[in-house]
Amino acid sequence: MIIAICFSGFADAAPEEKIVDGVTYHILRAPAEAVRIIWKSSDGVQLRTFPEVARYLADGNIPVDTLMNGGIFEPGGVPSGLLIQDGKQLRPVNRNKGEGNFFLKPNGIFLIGKKGAAVIDTEEYPLQGDEIQQAVQSGPLLLRGGRIHPAFNANSSSRLHRNGVGVSKNGIVVFAMSDFHSPKFPNLHEFAQLFRSLGCEDALFLDGDLSQMRSGADISKPSNNFGSIIAVIKTEEVEQAAP
Repeated sequence: MIIAICFSGFADAAPEEKIVDGVTYHILRAPAEAVRIIWKSSDGVQLRTFPEVARYLADGNIPVDTLMNGGIFEPGGVPSGLLIQDGKQLRPVNRNKGEGNFFLKPNGIFLIGKKGAAVIDTEEYPLQGDEIQQAVQSGPLLLRGGRIHPAFNANSSSRLHRNGVGVSKNGIVVFAMSDFHSPKFPNLHEFAQLFRSLGCEDALFLDGDLSQMRSGADISKPSNNFGSIIAVIKTEEVEQAAP
């Protein structure tokens, strides 16, 4: 039997605006094969802004539709942990102890391999029997196996602008970012609940105040400086055969 799974462009044509418990979010769903994680050009030059990444992809004839910042980074735009771009490891996994969101264990890794997309606990890396093509480490984990991070407090008053990524049960990548003009921002517990409500069992916090998501013509407008950038590209129809 042949099962056709078609993505025209990608799962959502543009980020969807959704209000949940008074927080306005931008949500984008994409197939794993449409996602790229970018830190440097092929010449080893850091690409820190959306226009830089848009030009880099355009030079490679890769049509990009949406850009969003990736994981937490150090001064100078150096990713705080693992970074794999197009199958090449550019930064090693970071299992050190420290302060701040990145080091709130368990932290995690968003990755795309031959088997599709996943969010895993850093301690589960490397995965056996998979070839990782794209990966970015950040923290904390929001969800693992449907369970919210044990350190999160449902009544926390720490409400901030946030973005993150999850993977649904059927392998679709789900990106979410609070709106800059939202009447209120989520705490981490609520942010984790958002991904669970979107059908994700695993999700990862990416970053906070600097976070941005741009689509269409807006990707060429000036942006903040980041340590890595996630691109959702336009893909051709995908046809998958099943026995």
